[in-house]
Amino acid sequence: MEFLKTIKTIVLTFLIQPFLFAQQGMLDSYIREGITGNLALQQKQASYEQSLRDLKEAKGLFLPSVSLNARYTLAQGGRTIMFPVGDMLNGAYTTLNALSAIHNLTDPLTGNPISFPQLENQEFQFYRPKEHETKIEVVQPIFNSKIWYNKQIKSDLARAKLADADAYKRHLVAEIKTAYFNYLKSVQLNKLIDNTKVLLEENLRVNEKLYANDKVTIDNVYRSKAELGNLGQKKAAAIQMQQNAQAYFNFLLNRPLDSEIITDESLSLPVITSTPELAKDTALKSREEIVMLQMYSKAADKNYRLNRSSKFPSLTGAVNYGYQGETYRFTGNDDFMLASLVLRWDIFSGLQNDAKIQRARLEKKIMGQKQQELEASIALEITNAWYALQAAFQSAASAKIQVEAAQKAFQITAKKYEQGQAGMIEFLDARTTMTNAEENLIISQFGCHIAYAGYELAAGLYQY
Repeated sequence: MEFLKTIKTIVLTFLIQPFLFAQQGMLDSYIREGITGNLALQQKQASYEQSLRDLKEAKGLFLPSVSLNARYTLAQGGRTIMFPVGDMLNGAYTTLNALSAIHNLTDPLTGNPISFPQLENQEFQFYRPKEHETKIEVVQPIFNSKIWYNKQIKSDLARAKLADADAYKRHLVAEIKTAYFNYLKSVQLNKLIDNTKVLLEENLRVNEKLYANDKVTIDNVYRSKAELGNLGQKKAAAIQMQQNAQAYFNFLLNRPLDSEIITDESLSLPVITSTPELAKDTALKSREEIVMLQMYSKAADKNYRLNRSSKFPSLTGAVNYGYQGETYRFTGNDDFMLASLVLRWDIFSGLQNDAKIQRARLEKKIMGQKQQELEASIALEITNAWYALQAAFQSAASAKIQVEAAQKAFQITAKKYEQGQAGMIEFLDARTTMTNAEENLIISQFGCHIAYAGYELAAGLYQY
């Protein structure tokens, strides 16, 4: 009876032992830790922050640019400019002098005869030997369609980068959930092996006792030892699986690979509150990949408009105020101011702009096709995930029925074995059937959680 009590205790422990853990509080805590610490997600977020800097730079093009420019020049040689002042005036002066002599014209002040001098042609260097110029220049774009479209493109690209980071975040959540449930599954499989080991050790003890009393032959003892050895191999494989699952889960959270994973045991299967049709509608509104492609499509459209706007002129205003002279002086006699409007209109650019327009039009078309393809792909993904989830639940339900039947059959066989009404082979066969059924139940029920994480990802149901 002692052997039968041990079996009942082990079976009862397994029946009340939760196979699955909801751990929503603990799991949500791990998800938040993963979102904060995951290195790949940090790179995505850094890329988004960089796009915000690009957008800020694009907005800055609308503002005036102010610069201070100072120049001091020492010059020697260079071009010489001839000013023929003598050639221009000497002839006239000679004629005037002749008229003055004929009419005896005199200077009223001095009384001397009026005489005009003969002038030499003048030469001077184009570059002054010394010169400085210090000025403040203000340049303000007045009309430039390229600047406006560039800002719109940068805005769309920034939103696309944000959607890309959010899309990775959603995939990371699903990956963390899957890794967490895989770890818990390995823990439960190890517990099952430990429970089975207790059962086999008790079987070995009973067989050794029966053999000592000449009630069974020695082969029963050897068979019990062989079963324990086989279980030892399964235990080694289960430990390795648990260690791998633990390392991968901690890797996702950017923690030391051997960090402890806390499990909060409470049985709870996921509740399905959506249908594939509703899930598709939800996904088309919440999946970040669609938002990302929409933003890229808008950016392609703006790029097309930008290239078309190259046919329009641009207008820029500029104001300069500063000082010039041969020596550094900042007086009212040395200052100057210039104000100008600059109109630029590219009339012909070797058909380069037409090629850019055609390329932008094709990019816009491609982005539209990619968006349609993505929507169809998401619909297919949701359908496959839904069928996988239904199959997982059906498998878990069948596995539960199988476990209950296998456990009852084993209890009956164990009782018959203890009373000598069943052989060793029959007992081990019943035990193996029960263990396999319990292992299948663990895998099936955790498969429900993993399948739901995939469906949740496809439908965009998780709110982070």
